[in-house]
Amino acid sequence: MREPHAKAIDGMPPRCYIGNRPVAGRRRAYMGKFKSGHITPGRRMDMKLCFVTDGLSKMPFEEMLDHAAAVGFESLEVPCGNWSAAPHLDLDGMLASAGKRRAFMDALSARGLALEALNCSGNQLAPNEEGKAHQAVVEKTFQLAELLGVEKIVMMSGCPGGAPGDTTPNWVTTSWPPITTKILEWQWNEVAIPYWSKTAEQAKAHGIKRIALENHGAQLVYNPETLIRLRDGVGSDVIGLNFDPSHLMWMGGDPILALYKLGAGRIYHIHAKDVRIERRFHGEDGALDTKTIDKFAERTWNYVALGHGHDVRWWKEFFSVLSMLGYDGAVSMEMEDLTMTQLTAVKKSMAVLKEAIPRDFDQ
Repeated sequence: MREPHAKAIDGMPPRCYIGNRPVAGRRRAYMGKFKSGHITPGRRMDMKLCFVTDGLSKMPFEEMLDHAAAVGFESLEVPCGNWSAAPHLDLDGMLASAGKRRAFMDALSARGLALEALNCSGNQLAPNEEGKAHQAVVEKTFQLAELLGVEKIVMMSGCPGGAPGDTTPNWVTTSWPPITTKILEWQWNEVAIPYWSKTAEQAKAHGIKRIALENHGAQLVYNPETLIRLRDGVGSDVIGLNFDPSHLMWMGGDPILALYKLGAGRIYHIHAKDVRIERRFHGEDGALDTKTIDKFAERTWNYVALGHGHDVRWWKEFFSVLSMLGYDGAVSMEMEDLTMTQLTAVKKSMAVLKEAIPRDFDQ
């Protein structure tokens, strides 16, 4: 949380903020009840409704903002490149122009939207030219975060090759044959931990307080255990998890039990995304499916709108447990359901979020 006398961003006058959202008048007076991000006894900060803007990637920037605000989102997570085509943010243009940065922030502010986080998910550990290109976007995203006053970055851990000289990433998911354990030790000790130790310090130098790594397949960090291994190995609380329950769903885990293992202190961000196990194919072939997501009619599992894989009752338990553990950060809807239009999927998912999150949305 920013204090009322926060420093100016890009020469703009300092204002009072909740996250990156300016407040004034009665809302400014309300800020007096908060100090250093903690809540006075008897009050708690609610989870915020956030949106990964790629969920409406087919819309131009201004139209996407209009719909995001109308649906009821309070903040945005904006991709800057790498795996995303970044349809709503020109990274190089924003870095080069204070005017573009100001216009971008003003467009959000005019609709009551805050900038929750920047996203630069990719594989910066890939031992090839793509890895170098992804690393360049990571560094530029850190620079832009500093210019905009953004303190949280969402990204992925990356996945290296299996040995020196490799040119493709190697995601190991078993302990046999024996070479796999040697590959993992090299990936963790020689690549990942040194990289993230350095990157955590670079992030702090840009004013970034939290890096939320998504627990995604084909990455070294793909579940609570691997997040804890990296965080402990680096020894920095800059590193935390962007917990996306959908990935643990298709891997066969229990996202609610994962919350207990992680605790709120390691969870820096939530991606609200659902998975449906397609019984017709899953029962025959299992969960490991390499068919691309556009072949949803043939896959053993699919990303779907909230409630279309796990019902509202499941999501109520998920968010209740998250609240009990003390999480009061962003719940960022990520939409990759290809069985309906983007806006339809967003609206259906928002209805589930508003029913499931333990918060009164009428106030």
